[in-house]
Amino acid sequence: MGEYFDKILIANRGEIAVRIIRTAKELGIKTVAVYSEADENSLHVKLADEKVFIGPSEPRESYLNMEKIIRAASSSGAEAIHPGYGFLSQNPVFAEKVKEAGLTWIGPTPDVLKLAGDKISSRRFFAKAGIPIVPGTLDPVGLEEAEAKAEEIGYPVVVKPSGGGGGIGMFVAFSPEELKEKIAKASRLAKAYFARTEVYLEKYFPRAKHIEVQILGDMHGKVIHLFERECSVQRRFQKVIEEAPSPSITSEEREKLLTLAVKAAQSCNYVNAGTFEFLFDLNERRFYLLEVNTRIQVEHPVTEMITGVDIVEQQLAIASGEHLPSSLSDPSFRGHAIEARIYAEDPASDFAPSPGSITRLSLPAGPWIRVDSGVYEGFRVPEFYDSLLMKVIAWGHDRESATRRLKRALGELEIRGLKTNRLFLIRILEDEDFVKGSYTTQILEKRELFKNLEEPVTTTMIQERAETKAEQTSKSISYWRLLARAHV
Repeated sequence: MGEYFDKILIANRGEIAVRIIRTAKELGIKTVAVYSEADENSLHVKLADEKVFIGPSEPRESYLNMEKIIRAASSSGAEAIHPGYGFLSQNPVFAEKVKEAGLTWIGPTPDVLKLAGDKISSRRFFAKAGIPIVPGTLDPVGLEEAEAKAEEIGYPVVVKPSGGGGGIGMFVAFSPEELKEKIAKASRLAKAYFARTEVYLEKYFPRAKHIEVQILGDMHGKVIHLFERECSVQRRFQKVIEEAPSPSITSEEREKLLTLAVKAAQSCNYVNAGTFEFLFDLNERRFYLLEVNTRIQVEHPVTEMITGVDIVEQQLAIASGEHLPSSLSDPSFRGHAIEARIYAEDPASDFAPSPGSITRLSLPAGPWIRVDSGVYEGFRVPEFYDSLLMKVIAWGHDRESATRRLKRALGELEIRGLKTNRLFLIRILEDEDFVKGSYTTQILEKRELFKNLEEPVTTTMIQERAETKAEQTSKSISYWRLLARAHV
């Protein structure tokens, strides 16, 4: 592969910023970190070659401020901007502004961002391209026509905002009474988060899997896949554990899925990394395209573990005009990988965020264990951003060995000073349906998964939690409530 960039700016924070910085360093590319007041001592700031302060802790004044980020890139001499995930990563206006400033956008084209960003337009486009989409409406619906449309589709239905993502504003309705309530609620949230009120309806499949395909496309018209990931362990439409490959499909079904994904990507001239997400109906064993995530995904490490492909490196190569390597024309995978997302939250209290200082941190290690972390011992996890701390990924020669290895790694992981979902993740890995691979998107509805999840508590932890609670009470706005899970 040829030369890429001399210097790039990462328009993000946390573990994904650290992840991008590390690949850039390996390639000899200098990195620029942007940071807010809350992130002055963050790990991504410490690891980058340069840092630029971009404002107050509130995201709208810093990580969502397009002008400040572009000025930071230009003033630092960066040639390109990598947006990571969340924040501005899927914003076509930002991508256009980056290009207008004479910088390179490390991601899909603004046209593709516009297409994928509007879920209704996207559904229309891919349906015309011959890609099966989830049955539902192809236009926004209001209270007046929604009931008739829902009867036509068949209850239960999902109410979804046309813009945005991350599971925000998505609700399941099982009756006409629920439908009116959920449409009103979804419209309010869509307006608050995405400045749009349009919602649409999709058929809800109780026995379904969420399976996605990693895509890479270069500027020369070549599109390839890097196989699939299963992301069916979800709460409120947001992923918790991911694995690759999917344990739920046959080799024939895999081939059909991968062909559909590549066809969909080719139909919209997809460039750079992206994920085409499908719903797999277990009753009819059919795939339906759900949406396109036009960025690197949180769960990309499981794909890297089974294929040996550095997806961030491929993003940099593609953005610099390189051809996809011929070795990826016929990709292969080996073994199995599973990822668990570690959040600063309390599963026993409806996943309430748990910001605070990390007083003790011991990361797992050993053969075929990977930890993508954005924190360190002594770091204060701020309340302004998503509560993802790190991801623990395990590889094994088969699914059983990968599961055993991940359980061992989560058992070794020690995080003190705040609450996490560590024990909850172990409970999921031990669940009978997960072990068999027969789980669906409803797996986290099991009440037994939430029992006895308290970590051993020390006197120091009690004091720290009291201090954290007092600080949270003083806040008039909980930014984690507003922004958590902005990525999937």
